Amino acid sequence: MTSRNILVTSALIYANGPLHMGHLVEYIQTDIWARFQKMRGHNCYYICGNDAHGAPIMLRAEREGITPEALIERIHAEHQRDFAEFHIEFDHFGTTHCEANRELAGEVYAKLNARGDISRKTISQFFDPERKMFLSDRFIKGTCPKCSAAEQYGDNCEKCGTTYAATDLIEPYSVLSGATPVEKDSEHFFFDLPNYETFLKTWSESGHLKPAVTNKLNEWFEAGLQSWDISRDAPYFGFQIPGETNKYFYVWLDAPIGYMAGFKEFCATQPDLNFDDFWQADSQAELHHFIGKDIMYFHTLFWPAMLHGAGYRTPTAVHTHGFLTVGGTKMSKSRGTFIRGRTYLDHLNPEYLRYYYAAKLGDNAEDIDLNFEDFRLRINSDLVGKYINLASRTAGFIYKKFDAMLSPELSESELWQHFSDHAEVIAKEYENRDYSKAMREIMRLADKANQYVAEKEPWALAKDEAKLPEVQLICTLSLNLFRLLTIYLKPVLPKLAADVEAFLNIAPLTWQDSQQPLLDHKINKFKPLLQRIEEDKVDALQEAAKNDAS
Repeated sequence: MTSRNILVTSALIYANGPLHMGHLVEYIQTDIWARFQKMRGHNCYYICGNDAHGAPIMLRAEREGITPEALIERIHAEHQRDFAEFHIEFDHFGTTHCEANRELAGEVYAKLNARGDISRKTISQFFDPERKMFLSDRFIKGTCPKCSAAEQYGDNCEKCGTTYAATDLIEPYSVLSGATPVEKDSEHFFFDLPNYETFLKTWSESGHLKPAVTNKLNEWFEAGLQSWDISRDAPYFGFQIPGETNKYFYVWLDAPIGYMAGFKEFCATQPDLNFDDFWQADSQAELHHFIGKDIMYFHTLFWPAMLHGAGYRTPTAVHTHGFLTVGGTKMSKSRGTFIRGRTYLDHLNPEYLRYYYAAKLGDNAEDIDLNFEDFRLRINSDLVGKYINLASRTAGFIYKKFDAMLSPELSESELWQHFSDHAEVIAKEYENRDYSKAMREIMRLADKANQYVAEKEPWALAKDEAKLPEVQLICTLSLNLFRLLTIYLKPVLPKLAADVEAFLNIAPLTWQDSQQPLLDHKINKFKPLLQRIEEDKVDALQEAAKNDAS
């Protein structure tokens, strides 16, 4: 198998609040894919960070009496801590407020400007008469001018996906003061997206997107592409536009460039890694973005157009996921279903959540639901009752009766071969991000393995000294099937897989290890690897979430 060079990103998380369960859908999804690619032996790099600019950060820092830089540093540390505890393993986690991003944003802007893709025009912009400042889109709310959804922000509608000017909102109001904003004139800078319509149509239909996303783009093409306002007036926390006074890049211009900046910072720590090899226009490396469906417009129109115009490569693929609902409804603080990542970590094993999300995620933009009763039952049934149970039923016999040695040969090797042959089937499902299908396939194998042990009854055979050699063969095969299941689950359950590796006394498992059994090998004493979820643990988590919201 030829080794691939793969750069993977998740959307940069905004440095303005804690990690929550909705965020984790994306980062767990991406982390599983990156870990899988690394297990396959590919050169895969997972780059992410904090989106650190914009008026919300400036205003929160002002409320707290600290600098925006101090706020970013604190939130950045909190996010890194929580991500690490969910076993999300970035190769680099930076922030957009860095010198590499400042330089790249300026360079991209200069190249687009030189091409004639930046225009200037005076626009009428909303101004808060009480706060005496121009309002960024996120501080204006109103009714969507297209679908009439209420309580939509001033840049795009979360319900229908349309982007628009804040002045197009119906009955707008300032989120900061509640005042009705007034319009004031100001000169702004625009990226002329319509210049790239032909390129974008070709790119969007060339296999970089799922058909449903391409269809959505076609709707936007039919409606007509609009030039994109890339500037904001002072006061604003961000990068000043080179050569301008009191004009700053809109956060959405430098945020995706943060993918490039993060990778550039990472390359500076890796002597054998070259930034241009991944970002030059003719790069043979792969670039995969994982994003939520609410930011599709930015990643499938503006971003590839900016890259193309600035002479860089465009994404290999943009993978779009849906939102998280809890108990069938949108996350809500009042109902106690808006759960912080830290609150979850205080009550439950993070790998329960990783597995549950994996069991729900397909390669589509459909929403997934976190139902706590289903969550508890699925973890107890699949991970504890099927997967871990396979080792707990047989490991003791090997340790006590055979001096912890696996037999030098396999009995019923066709069963092991059946499991081994599924490596490529399951790999294809991981590759296609159809994790739910992969988990179902793995659990079907776990059922088959447990059925084998139940039929052989090594606990009964062990009572007869003459049948002990048979017991060793049965338990050796059982633990080899358990090892194969561990390989297949390792991208989802990295900490549990590490514990299994310690129990089996083996080096970190790779995907290729699925092709050879583990024989004539000394294992360590089996210790409980995973606990069942008791109902009171879930109740305590939900109660704590309600307290968070109060």
